[in-house]
Amino acid sequence: MTLKDQITDDMKNAMRAHDSERLGTIRLLLSACKQKEVDERIVLDDASVIAIVDKLIKQRKDSVTAFTQANRMDLADKESAEIKVLEAYLPQRLSPEEVTAAVQAIVAQLGATGPGDMGKVMGAVKTQLAGKADMGQVSAAVKAALAS
Repeated sequence: MTLKDQITDDMKNAMRAHDSERLGTIRLLLSACKQKEVDERIVLDDASVIAIVDKLIKQRKDSVTAFTQANRMDLADKESAEIKVLEAYLPQRLSPEEVTAAVQAIVAQLGATGPGDMGKVMGAVKTQLAGKADMGQVSAAVKAALAS
């Protein structure tokens, strides 16, 4: 069963359970997937769906920050609840130590020596760690590995 099929099944289950908050978030995710498929005339694989989920989570986190600064805790709580629903569709995240180890292995494999190789390393890291780690954390680990 693909990730997209699982999301569709979860939407049906949320409908049956009358869970409107979960249903709304899942519909939003399916809508974003469908939009990507229509725009690019492709059928999404699991990696593409995970990238969309990551993007939606990042948007929600930015919104939570903005709503918290504006003292709108009701909206911040709603966005936080959506993040929890979306995170269920991500694979298990790597720990910071695992991210650092993976980045160092990729740097050694590519023979990268300094900050000038950042783009080459990030390209390789993104393909291997997409959906498994926060890219902000990965970027910091790459900078640290190339600086030493």
